[in-house]
Amino acid sequence: MEDEQSATYTVDDALMSSGFGRYQILILSYAGVAWISEAMEMMLLSFVGPSVQLEWNLTAHQESMITSVVFVGELIGAYSWGVISDNYGRRKGFLFTAIVMSGAGLLSAFAPNYASLMALRFLVGIGLGGGPVLSSWFLEFVPAPTRGRWMVIFSVFWTVGTIFEASLAWAVMPTFGWRWLLALSSVPSFLLLLFYAITPESPRFLCMKGRITEAVDVLEKMARLNNVPMPSGRLVSDKNIELDEVSESATLLASAAAGSDGGGKEEEENDNIKEDEGSNFGGIKSVSKLLSPKLFRATVLLWLAFFGNAFSYYGIVLLTSELSNGNRICAKEEVESIHSNDSSLYKNVFISSFAEIPGSLASALMVDRVGRKLSMATMLFTACVFLFPLVFSQADILTGISLFGARLCISASFSIMYIYAPEIYPTSVRTTGIGVASSVGRIGGILCPLVAVALVHNCQQTAAILLFELVVFLSGVAVMFFPFETKGTRLNDTEADLN
Repeated sequence: MEDEQSATYTVDDALMSSGFGRYQILILSYAGVAWISEAMEMMLLSFVGPSVQLEWNLTAHQESMITSVVFVGELIGAYSWGVISDNYGRRKGFLFTAIVMSGAGLLSAFAPNYASLMALRFLVGIGLGGGPVLSSWFLEFVPAPTRGRWMVIFSVFWTVGTIFEASLAWAVMPTFGWRWLLALSSVPSFLLLLFYAITPESPRFLCMKGRITEAVDVLEKMARLNNVPMPSGRLVSDKNIELDEVSESATLLASAAAGSDGGGKEEEENDNIKEDEGSNFGGIKSVSKLLSPKLFRATVLLWLAFFGNAFSYYGIVLLTSELSNGNRICAKEEVESIHSNDSSLYKNVFISSFAEIPGSLASALMVDRVGRKLSMATMLFTACVFLFPLVFSQADILTGISLFGARLCISASFSIMYIYAPEIYPTSVRTTGIGVASSVGRIGGILCPLVAVALVHNCQQTAAILLFELVVFLSGVAVMFFPFETKGTRLNDTEADLN
């Protein structure tokens, strides 16, 4: 009886006991709808830009800015929502992202002019920046042994979103135009608001904030729905364990020192620990932790990898539509023919979207077998091989095959990146870490339309492809130097747990 009372368990123990059951399926479904929503809002940029350019007589630079302004919003949103989620809860983070994304997305369909469309798409971008919050939230409910597999399955929802958006554009754009596409693409975001009330807070976050009773309540509901028993004893977090260890260490030091002086040191040590949970205005404290000695190398390399993956992924998506258009310009055909509503644009984007299915399969097969680092590096270097023929050839068939293969590899690498990134950070700064890395990635997203659109429109396809090759290759090198391999490891709650 006494042993039972003194026994303790962590969130990881409870997740291992629970396994991946019906409770996690519900979490996956909600987070998956959010991922579909984000993918649709990003994919529609391939279709809306050319149509708006034709309707409002925009320049190529103005067209590319419709895409870039979304990434500027994401850059701000990814950082902001990450800080909010680490300080006030995962649920609050993705609630506000859903409100902003659904509202601004629907209003975009009624934009009367270019300036208002830019402003509303900027707001959509801020909402889209909350995507990493949902992935972290889902990750924190998954047992360590199956985390890689289920995070790959989670990434499949992005693929579903891209294919669904391409299908929707193919069905809607030729008849109803870009406004209907914008309006219909905002529907999944409203579904997030509809079911928000039943979503639970992350038990890891609750433990980190000392809300143990609430965390136990979430874990008990999980155990009941999964029809498994709860671990015996009381719930503790890694942070509590760390505080106990520091307190014990301080007590030993105090005993070794002169009486009252030692007690003063112990008290001072405990005060410092409490001070650690103090103000985090603007997330400055959280960001400084990302650049602490234990995390500095991982953080900087992760930023480089996110930049390269985002630049390459969104660039390849845009190149799918822009390469053929650019070739027509260089062949001196009429500009109007570029943006004609023939089915070739929708067909090309639709077919290339299916590249993400074998990409997800490849990442699922590799991520828990060969590890995160080697899987990402392999995919990135293989993407370089697929892109290389485009430096010399512009044949339609070869272009299609090359872009299909490159998108397969980049999407697989990006999927694994979103598995790896939350695993290297402790719970206390997890969503801030992913948010900042995602913000750096959005800088790549801001720049890639200027390359994919401007260089191709200026008949500089070779320069554009060589730039993509360089970025992808350097991303692969950065991945090879990551300090941690996280395959099969448990999530850490504090910096002290990092190896």
